[in-house]
Amino acid sequence: MDTGAEIAEKADRVVRLLRDRGLGGVLLGTRPNFAWITGGKENGVDFSREAGVATVMVGADGRRWLIANAIEMPRMLGEELAGQDLIPVELPWTVEQEGSERIAERAREALGTSAPLAADHVMGGAMSGLPVLDREIARARYRLTPAEIARYRDLGRDAGAVLGEVCRDLRTGLSEMEIARLAAGALASRGMAAVVLLVGSGDRLTRFRHPLPACQTWERGGAMIVVCARRAGLIAALTRIVWAGPVPAEIRRRTRAAAEVNARLLAATRPGAVGRGLFEVAVRAYADLGFPGEERLHHQGGACGYLSRDWIAHPRCEEVVETWQAFAWNSSITGTKVEETWIVSESSAEAITRTPEWPVIEVEVGGNVYASPDVVSLGEI
Repeated sequence: MDTGAEIAEKADRVVRLLRDRGLGGVLLGTRPNFAWITGGKENGVDFSREAGVATVMVGADGRRWLIANAIEMPRMLGEELAGQDLIPVELPWTVEQEGSERIAERAREALGTSAPLAADHVMGGAMSGLPVLDREIARARYRLTPAEIARYRDLGRDAGAVLGEVCRDLRTGLSEMEIARLAAGALASRGMAAVVLLVGSGDRLTRFRHPLPACQTWERGGAMIVVCARRAGLIAALTRIVWAGPVPAEIRRRTRAAAEVNARLLAATRPGAVGRGLFEVAVRAYADLGFPGEERLHHQGGACGYLSRDWIAHPRCEEVVETWQAFAWNSSITGTKVEETWIVSESSAEAITRTPEWPVIEVEVGGNVYASPDVVSLGEI
């Protein structure tokens, strides 16, 4: 895929936003936005911080600058962003430490216009007096380019395969922390980082919707692994549940119902659909299937891409679905859950995180069939 064409399309989206707002430029420094505007490159070093160590400034005339300190600029130009058409603006690291006001000063000088400047995050905006365009830039990210779709499919395929391999090697007697270590290591071996990694086993699977890995040993019942895997900036979300021994009939029934909710949500996730309407689809589905109120126990997911969720459907959500946008719904009923990452087009949705040979539950809605991962016994995979 032509990365240059991808970046040019994205820069055009930002330019239109700037012109609509009467702005001269915007600083894109958060890890999601930096990865997006650079075609999947990384500006993170200290991952405890929202912003990375380098910033891309896009001007209303379409030019792009790279702002970084003297520590980071050689590596950025020589490795991370080699070949990209960026104008370097290097700062002494001492100047950078004086505060974002000085960074904004240098950015305005480079821009060479009196038109106002904006930023994509509060650290770069509040301290320097810059307006913050976090939601506006996020919306510019939603529609995936062909190059992004190709990278996303590769990421989803690898994440699904890796999680399947981990699950096939699981045995009772492992602690949740050990299971998490196996999953994180397997993802890393294929260039993925687990930005979310949950493991819940036994009673913790029933009690908690977001079970951070604990020292508890998996002895009986189910074990759930939830992963949000990041590579080249994009994030794929998926969940798998395995069972020690035969899967109980009640868990089968609940998982089937969760798959039905998931299918109804996916059938409704079409360009033009509004987030609050999609939430209502989930509410009605749970009630129809005999599990009213389950939506109050866990969020139902929503749009994803360069964040684990760009937005989550809720009763007042006004976000609108776009074509070629990624979604990860996580329909859950106490004791079970289904989750894959999908790319939505005008008339269908494509699951990109399927695990080879993993049993699925197929549900037909509106002429399309949607497959959700089933809960499986260790002996079945």
